[in-house]
Amino acid sequence: MILVLKLNQTEEAVHEVEGHVRELGYEPHTLWGEVRTVIACIGDETKHASLEALVNLPQVVEVLPIQKKYKLISKEVHAEPMPVTVEDVRFSAETFHMIAGPCAVESLEQTVATAHAVKKAGATLLRGGAYKPRTSPYDFQGLGEEGLEILAEARRQTGLPVVTELVSERDVEKVAGVADVIQIGARNALNYALLTEAAQSGKAILLKRGLSATLQEWLLAAEYIAKQGNPRILLCERGIRTYETATRNTLDLSAVAVVKQETGLPVIVDPSHAAGRSDLVAPLARAGVAVGADGLIVEVHPDPEHALSDQAQQLTFSVFGDLMAELAPYVSLGGRSGFRT
Repeated sequence: MILVLKLNQTEEAVHEVEGHVRELGYEPHTLWGEVRTVIACIGDETKHASLEALVNLPQVVEVLPIQKKYKLISKEVHAEPMPVTVEDVRFSAETFHMIAGPCAVESLEQTVATAHAVKKAGATLLRGGAYKPRTSPYDFQGLGEEGLEILAEARRQTGLPVVTELVSERDVEKVAGVADVIQIGARNALNYALLTEAAQSGKAILLKRGLSATLQEWLLAAEYIAKQGNPRILLCERGIRTYETATRNTLDLSAVAVVKQETGLPVIVDPSHAAGRSDLVAPLARAGVAVGADGLIVEVHPDPEHALSDQAQQLTFSVFGDLMAELAPYVSLGGRSGFRT
């Protein structure tokens, strides 16, 4: 249920309503809007008293039922956009940002060189995996803590905020100590314990869609993060598993359009993991811009042929530079700022 409060309520008056909500067995999540304040009430309505009686409180205009299971991120609760700020980078409907870097952190030289190259081309965040969940236990699993130290040095040299993946709950503190954005990959997208721990770090979370996750499952995973009091969520469409084998995954661009109608959270598109082939990254990136994505995340490597993971989908520095120049007019046509080339 949602409690819609009257205009110009004091903080004390809002806290009084929150107290009544708790007395009825629900957890209040207050969303402070510029004009209107609402309280989303989380709890099992089959086990607790009805919240409808709270309409009699002087602060409350109306009590509304929630049809969506993802209450805290739904536009039914939060009609206004929900921008996410990372350092001086702001993801919103008015901006567009490129996240770029290697699939895996392999060495200091490789990562720092890539960081400088993608920044020069116009990227605003650096991606790189220190921990790599791999299908085969014999594939490169990442450098771990050494990889985090390398990412920290790359950020120090370039100033680019770092996006890196969290694979295990036991590594939350170490990853959060370096990451500006914690990435939850497709394999862990429905790992609710990991989502909860990552959310409690307070860091922005880039949540990839699961390998075969429905849109509702994806958004409910985001709800796990928001329920911990962390609304700093970037949703990432990276393709889903279908019967098609021409590409690594099938990029579901309709999902971007649907999700942007369901929630005000920023949506990022990952053409690298969708395609699995470097020659398809550019057209899929253009399509992501056209469908209304708020940013892209692309893999870049100084020598893709000798990369330790995902060789086929990573771009060289020169190809990435060409991609950025190619995308600029599309981003401009969408009326967005923040995209540097």
